Formats: sequence, structure tokens, C-alpha cells
Amino acid sequence: MRKINEIFYSLQGEGYHTGTPAVFVRFSGCNLKCSFCDTQHEEGHWMSDDEIIEEVKKYLAATVILTGGEPSLWIDRAFVDLLHQAGKYVCIETNGTRPLPDNIDWVTCSPKQGTKLKITRMDEVKVVYEEQELAVYESLPAKCFFLQPCSCTNVEKTVDCVMRHPKWRLSLQTHKLIDIQ
Repeated sequence: MRKINEIFYSLQGEGYHTGTPAVFVRFSGCNLKCSFCDTQHEEGHWMSDDEIIEEVKKYLAATVILTGGEPSLWIDRAFVDLLHQAGKYVCIETNGTRPLPDNIDWVTCSPKQGTKLKITRMDEVKVVYEEQELAVYESLPAKCFFLQPCSCTNVEKTVDCVMRHPKWRLSLQTHKLIDIQ
């Protein structure tokens, strides 16, 4: 059984896959308490793997995004295999502080200041900008680096930072800008 906050169908609003239709599987709970977190993820209900897969299969999108909270608290290789068997491309959004199964298709790591990363593979790094130094993140083994304004409140400073650090790309929370889930 896995604790699920919600499962919904929408467009990915952030990072590399922005604009991609996806099924979001939001797990409950997180091992961090970030001041800027915009997700009410503590509530949830218990679902079996079969129930989760059946819900995911109701939607047309091939992409499934495991998110939270912190999804690494709840997933394992067998669960990802079930999603693959259902024909899904599996992405995860993680803070990177816990190991991940090695069969995830796309890893988005959103590292937080002062935390130790436990993952070595990441396809994309997405940092919420709070005027922190970016050099600590630039050596991470990712293909893409995204800097995101904190809840769309410091856009001007984030744009300025990206202009001064061209390794990074701007990621806006487009789902908030167009008012979708």
C-alpha cells in the first residue's frame, strides 16, 4: 500500500517537460520542511499498486510524473516496473535526499540548501531561486539546469540571475500562470 495525496491529469508546468500532458501521482509526506513549499501533501489515502495503476490508465498521456511531497518515500523498482508495463514513461520530481530505483526514465532533482544528495543520476536540476549561490549545484551530473522563481514572486531577480549564469534556463510555473492544476 502506498499513501497517495492525489492522482490527476494535467500539463507539466515546470522544467524540461513543460507543456507535456501527464498523469501526476502525488504521494503524501516529505522528509523536508521547506518554507516555500506550495503543496499541501500531508493528507492522503492508502491505495494498492493495482488501484494506482488502474487510475493512471484512465488518462491518455504516456507520461506519469511521480511527485509529492517526496515520492522516494513510497516508490520502488517493482512499482516503476508496473507503470512501464502499463505503457507509461516514468518521471520523478525528487529532492534527491533518498536513493531512487534505477528504472525511472527521467529524474528531476530539486535540491534544497543544506541537504546531502543521495542520488547520482539526474536528468534535470530545478532550483527554486532564493538568491542563493548557484555554484554548488552547477557540478551536479545533469543535462539541464532550471532556475525557478519562488512561487512566481521574484521573477525579475530570477531572470537577472539566469542572464548572469547562462548554464541555467528560466522555468516558470506555467500551470499557475494559466490557472490549471
